[in-house]
Amino acid sequence: MSDSENVQVAEEEQVEPDDEREVDTSHLDGVEDGCGCAEVWEHLSDERDE
Repeated sequence: MSDSENVQVAEEEQVEPDDEREVDTSHLDGVEDGCGCAEVWEHLSDERDE
């Protein structure tokens, strides 16, 4: 495999599918940045109860 083929293969491996880039995170809108797992679970639990 030539160097140009190696570069092309490496570039192709770094491309993410569109469905992985466009993730809906609206369910986390009320969660502050930097919070931990417990806060996320509490928020999701509260949302489910409502």
